Amino acid sequence: MHSKPDIFETNVANFEQNSLLAFNWQYEHNAVYRQYCEHIGLFDPKSITQLLQIPFLPIGFFKTHAVKSFQENSTLSFFSSATGKIGQSEHHIFNTLIYEESFTKIFEANFGNIQNTCILGLLPSYLEKEGSSLIYMVRHLMKISGHPLNGFFLFEHETLLERILFLESRQEPYFIFGVSFALLDFAKKQSLTLKYGKIIETGGMKGRKKEITREELIQSLEAGFGSNRIYSEYGMTELLSQAYAKRDGQYTCAPWMKILLSDINDPFCFLPAHKTGIVNIIDLANIESCCFIQTSDLGRLSPNGSFEILGRADYSDTRGCALMVV
Repeated sequence: MHSKPDIFETNVANFEQNSLLAFNWQYEHNAVYRQYCEHIGLFDPKSITQLLQIPFLPIGFFKTHAVKSFQENSTLSFFSSATGKIGQSEHHIFNTLIYEESFTKIFEANFGNIQNTCILGLLPSYLEKEGSSLIYMVRHLMKISGHPLNGFFLFEHETLLERILFLESRQEPYFIFGVSFALLDFAKKQSLTLKYGKIIETGGMKGRKKEITREELIQSLEAGFGSNRIYSEYGMTELLSQAYAKRDGQYTCAPWMKILLSDINDPFCFLPAHKTGIVNIIDLANIESCCFIQTSDLGRLSPNGSFEILGRADYSDTRGCALMVV
């Protein structure tokens, strides 16, 4: 019987050790992951002694299998936006406290304590469906914040504008979480100069508008909101951790999350910094599902461990929160 890693005590020094603990735990308890390992010829988990030997599960398995490392029934499931051809990804959750602690620690590490800070959500495409992990996250951050003006908006742009102007008049700091197409629509209709708000774009053009690069998106949002405090969130249904980027587009990870890049033609060949490859993610907060996910995103690593997203390796199955194309 193997033990679980101590997720939120993970740091640079013990990351590899905790990743190996997570691998052994999930090889033992996650039937889908174990079957995938055996399918690629890994029958003896004891042979895995280094981080780079751990197999990454292709993200598409979340659409076709129940990727779980627990035997009980799920207490909650998160669903993707189902923009691909196969259907929705489903992320089975047993302990919601792991997700809540993960995204809260990550957000406050990037933006500071959020108590009494107003949070506004312009997330129409996510509000219109059930089971969004993004809505769950923002709603819980609002609960922590406790600000009386917190709220979600579908298309009530006038009400949102009034709330923003009121917060600006009181010189109160606030956040606007927004899906990209909705932020662009809102910004085009207003003439704003934000001094106290931070915009966090979550991606998500999803066929609503012509695909644009992240640079073009940020420039448009800066012009529309009259602010250079535009941030980007990188997250997905299949992960319980997120990464945030400032203007330079370099995303930074929590201590329990790490990005590895593999060759586009050889998923078992990992690449050094500055090379473009497939984004593989170790997310130890995924201990109840699978911590080792091979995405369909293209990225580039910096020597300090930050990363940028360059596009999609397979455009036939566009993830809802993907925005950029190359």
